[in-house]
Amino acid sequence: MLKIYVDASTKGNPGPSGIGIQLIDGNHYLQLNYPLSDMSNHQAEFVAMEAGLTEAIERGLNDQTTFVYSDSKVVCETIDKNFTQNETFKPYLKRIQQLIPKFDLIIIQWIPERQNKGADNLARQGLQKALHKIEKEA
Repeated sequence: MLKIYVDASTKGNPGPSGIGIQLIDGNHYLQLNYPLSDMSNHQAEFVAMEAGLTEAIERGLNDQTTFVYSDSKVVCETIDKNFTQNETFKPYLKRIQQLIPKFDLIIIQWIPERQNKGADNLARQGLQKALHKIEKEA
């Protein structure tokens, strides 16, 4: 069984962002963070979900029952409904919909922020990388 925790952090809304991903199963405990460009917090949360699924697939971890946890109700509800009226979210949803069938069994679940501290800390590290990159370019 694989557990994936994803989160995003944004300074300003929109603003520089970062994402954090934890991939945990019996053999792996991976902690990843990435800086993102300026975007809304919801967009960054969609990117975190997409990146978490992609990381699992690229590492060959998608051949087991997978639970994906996010503290973004917008992302979890959009995926659950398989629909959004928000034009900005549609491309993210489409890419996520293309990744989901690559898993044997996948369950995406909303969790409260307090249960997502690991991914939150990683997302903040990703945000710091994004802010540092902006400082270097200035």
